[in-house]
Amino acid sequence: MSLRALRPHLFLLLVVAIFSGNILVGKALAELPPFTVSLGRVAIALAIMLPLGWYQARQGWPLFRRHWRPLLGLALTGVAFFNALIYASLSYTSATNVAILESLIPVVTLLLSVLFLGERFRLLQWAGVALSLAGAVAVILAGQASEVLAGGINPGDLIMLVAVLVWVGYSFLVREHMARFPRYGSLLVMLAIANLALAPIALLEGAWQVVPGLTARQWTGLAYLGIFPSVVALLLYNSALAEIGPTRAAVYLNLLPVFTMLGAWWLLGDHILTVQVVASLVVIVGVWFTIAPARRTR
Repeated sequence: MSLRALRPHLFLLLVVAIFSGNILVGKALAELPPFTVSLGRVAIALAIMLPLGWYQARQGWPLFRRHWRPLLGLALTGVAFFNALIYASLSYTSATNVAILESLIPVVTLLLSVLFLGERFRLLQWAGVALSLAGAVAVILAGQASEVLAGGINPGDLIMLVAVLVWVGYSFLVREHMARFPRYGSLLVMLAIANLALAPIALLEGAWQVVPGLTARQWTGLAYLGIFPSVVALLLYNSALAEIGPTRAAVYLNLLPVFTMLGAWWLLGDHILTVQVVASLVVIVGVWFTIAPARRTR
């Protein structure tokens, strides 16, 4: 595999690491109202992108006006409400449950691609999706089975299922429409739309009372959310998805439980079990089966 062909896969590994941090930091900020957290992250991201995307946004304004519907869909799904729903779910459920449910994204993407886009997949790809999903679930169940299974589905789990559907919709919109927009200018416009969409909800949560009382730890967490998941990860994900498509890109999210486990070990001092290491290898093998190109025959 050439360096150019390898690039989107490296980008996606970075995206998964950042998304894992998004869950861990989001859980650490679970004492804050979720839409206030989400507004804080997109506000910080908007300030970062303003000097980077202003010129492209001005030059591309006629294009944005002409294609405002897909641009609005991209802003509301991937930029505004996907992460807002994650933070809302973390108020009711564990980071473990969120990681498990987020790892369903490749399966949902695959099924909807078959149903609505007419895509066809080889048996090896189906096996890879099943294998990587099974490994992703095993990684987390090995360490916290009682937490995951006790009590059944709670409101946080249901909210996260909605977030999964929102992200799948965002992935399809990216593949169909993102290529026509300038990269930095479009992200700036989408962040502006996300701020406008989230601000009324955050105000209803009492953001105007919460923000003045934020601690240094909470500001640091918001800064991470505003810089990495909101800007860096989206740019990397959009670039990779445009090259390899939503289904193959989404499979990398099966690695999310692995990265979350490693993050919990590094940040929280959690002990890693042997079964978790083995399950992590199963996830990686499943991802490779799914992204492996078909052999050409003469």
